[in-house]
Amino acid sequence: MKVSNRKCVRHLAWKSLLASRTRNLIAIVAIALTTMLFTSLFTIALSINEGFQQSNFRQVGGFSHGGFKYMTQAQFNELKDDPLISQWGERRYLGMPTEEPFNKSHVEVSFADANEAHWMFCDPVEGSLPQEGTDQAATDTHVLELLGIKPEIGAEFTLTFDVDGHETTQTFTLCGWWEYDEAIVANHVLIPESRVNEVLAEVGVNPDNPDDGMTGRWNLDVMLKSGSRHIERDLNQILENYGYQSENAGDNYIDTGVNWGYTGARMSDLVDPMTVIAIAGVILLIVFTGYLIIYNVFQISVAGDIRFYGLLKTIGTTPRQLRRIIRLQALALSAVGIPIGLVLGWLIGGQLTPVIVARLNGIMPMTSVSPWIFAISAAFALLTVLISCRKPGRMAARVSPVEAVRYTEGSSEKARKVSPFTMAWANLGRSKGKTVVTVLSLSLAVVLLTVTVNFAGGFDMDKYVSNFTASDFIVANAGKFQTSTVFSDEQALPQSAIDAINAQGGITDSGVVYGQTFGALEYVTEDGFRQNKERLYTPEEMDNLIRLTDRNEAGLLADSVQLSGMSPFALDHLTVLEGELSALYETGSRAIAAVYFEDEYGNIDRNSHWARLGDTVTLRYVEESEFYDPDTGEVWAAYEDIPDGANWVERPVQYRDVDYTVAALVAVPFALSYRYYGSDEFILNDQTFVQDSGTDSVMYYAFDTTDEANAAMESFLADYTENVNPELDYESKATYAGEFESIRSMFLLLGGALSFIVGLVGVLNFFNAILTGIIARQRELAVLQAVGMTGRQLRAMLIWEGLLYALGAAGLALILTLTLGPVAFQAVEGLFWFFTYHLNLSPFLFIIPLFALLGVCIPVLTGRAMAKHTVVERLRME
Repeated sequence: MKVSNRKCVRHLAWKSLLASRTRNLIAIVAIALTTMLFTSLFTIALSINEGFQQSNFRQVGGFSHGGFKYMTQAQFNELKDDPLISQWGERRYLGMPTEEPFNKSHVEVSFADANEAHWMFCDPVEGSLPQEGTDQAATDTHVLELLGIKPEIGAEFTLTFDVDGHETTQTFTLCGWWEYDEAIVANHVLIPESRVNEVLAEVGVNPDNPDDGMTGRWNLDVMLKSGSRHIERDLNQILENYGYQSENAGDNYIDTGVNWGYTGARMSDLVDPMTVIAIAGVILLIVFTGYLIIYNVFQISVAGDIRFYGLLKTIGTTPRQLRRIIRLQALALSAVGIPIGLVLGWLIGGQLTPVIVARLNGIMPMTSVSPWIFAISAAFALLTVLISCRKPGRMAARVSPVEAVRYTEGSSEKARKVSPFTMAWANLGRSKGKTVVTVLSLSLAVVLLTVTVNFAGGFDMDKYVSNFTASDFIVANAGKFQTSTVFSDEQALPQSAIDAINAQGGITDSGVVYGQTFGALEYVTEDGFRQNKERLYTPEEMDNLIRLTDRNEAGLLADSVQLSGMSPFALDHLTVLEGELSALYETGSRAIAAVYFEDEYGNIDRNSHWARLGDTVTLRYVEESEFYDPDTGEVWAAYEDIPDGANWVERPVQYRDVDYTVAALVAVPFALSYRYYGSDEFILNDQTFVQDSGTDSVMYYAFDTTDEANAAMESFLADYTENVNPELDYESKATYAGEFESIRSMFLLLGGALSFIVGLVGVLNFFNAILTGIIARQRELAVLQAVGMTGRQLRAMLIWEGLLYALGAAGLALILTLTLGPVAFQAVEGLFWFFTYHLNLSPFLFIIPLFALLGVCIPVLTGRAMAKHTVVERLRME
């Protein structure tokens, strides 16, 4: 017979809940703390993520999801209306000024429609974007400052810039401007599309086939209907819809770009098993912490009410109804605790986020108000509550009425010598589950704190800084740092600048890197030639390039090379992959090093060069060339003599061939490299380079200083490159060290905030465990005092229980840290190329005394509260 008893069950649940107000308060606090933990962590994470994304967008130069690059107009019109695209924007690059006053700034002249301008942060605060059919232009205040133009609508300014190898000077009328944002790498001068077409026609550049492959071409940036979850997949799908692809060069090839500023786009590149395990481990650790807190409270609460549940079973209450009573109580408590935790967590996260972000340069401070914070936090907390009350519910449902009346935690043991310590030890052993839960929840705080300290301490400044600069200071032409243009005589560092730097004193070691300003060739097989350039040309273009490339007597194809001459100081900074550099230090040596590509994680691309250890490399130093038509055989003495539209091949007529032996395969620090890639690269020592090439153009001057002289040299170079010789610029290790420290500080504060929150929750859980344990054992403790146990002995027993909890948590945390630390940090090393794991156990020197203090103070305080009632009053309590 089916009886409608839901109302009765709800009434019982509510009445029993009201009868235990102290335990209810403890449970609400536990639920609120767990919700606060989730909410504060999600608030911090999402706030930093949003600020990090905004900062990344400024580094990228925009916040469109992605785009299609360097297309013809027909391709642009074909793709822009694809159903996967929510919004699109058009951009056409025209040119870039590189001479003073722009030699230290990256300024691009281009057309961008309204969408594109908005996505590039080019929204005028005064005026408007340029109108078609006019000479108008809009730009930022930094460009106007460099030009010496006051921001006024209608002001005229003139720019000289390069358009696909053709220099042009154009005058524009200012129609609008926006504030300069130093976080954005590129400055923009936006002009009408009609003006772009006029300038291209004026200098003779065909936008469908420019020499550099990009000037005047159409770029389509898009916002996707699916958002940023799988940008690359959607871009490739759009291409596939129209028969294009972005993998291999060919007639149907279109280059794509994914905005790596979006966290989702970056995470998709980092999805490997170790990363997934590491992220899942952190999430499970946090969820498990909340579970332990709430489970412990419900477990002790059910144990205290077990006689009540037994009596309910004697009058016919089913196990299912008992579980429902406990579940309804949990939901009622959650209805109070979860909203409190959501508010507290958001407030704490909102206060911590600006403090954390302030330590990281370039991250925009903002507190996220995403509804996902509250929805996910509430769902996590409620799920944790429901999971946590399942086992206590099953325990109440399984107990028989007779067992419930006689119930005490644990089981009897045979008699032995009794002392406060042995009684405390026995008490912990009576309820092993409760003891394990309490020790686990406390140990998590220690583990997280230790992980945080090791994580922040593992960021290797030497690794980070060496990826950007090889020495304390590097000085070069400003254009070499800003635009990475092909090195030329005009960019050579004058000896007077080197002398001025050396005159400052404090330099401990120094050296130069000579750059190539002459023609030099190597001769390679056709297969090697194709492999080196296959990503740059379609098969048809490659065949035509080979037809228009000179061959030597052996039939090998001529190919350009990049040569550097390095003094011993610069050679010391190379990474040797195979062989050794000792031969390159010898005067007059014909030893040479072949340069291979190395990424930030130290992975070498073995296909980035053909030369192997011990190979003989023949380099041809070209002094004079001529040009000929491969079809007719007609010869021209100079490039200027070649008729328009004629096919031509360049071949050396005066040259010197020099043989070298490959002594080492090396990787070059980015700071000392050409900073662009296009040909096979080799390194000679400085004397051999000058002797064989007949040139001595210094590309970089690198040097180290004493610690005492570092600040003075920084100040000198800042003034010298700004006021004395503004064509020069410099990079310093101190700049990158500051960036590194800001990153390290951000992670230290973020981890510290996490540890503080979890530690606070752990401490409160300790308090809850001791307090509820004492409440549940009031009659038992009263019996002990009734048979002769003194108040001092009772306090000693409770203190020993607290100390054993604390020491157990510290010991377990030590074991977990030693066993799981190396595995977890191996995943971190895969995520951060500048991370090196070093075990640091100093947190234990702080945590163990703190836990010992808590182990003494909390039992004493709770014991005093219990002592306010007489023994007789406590014996009568149920």
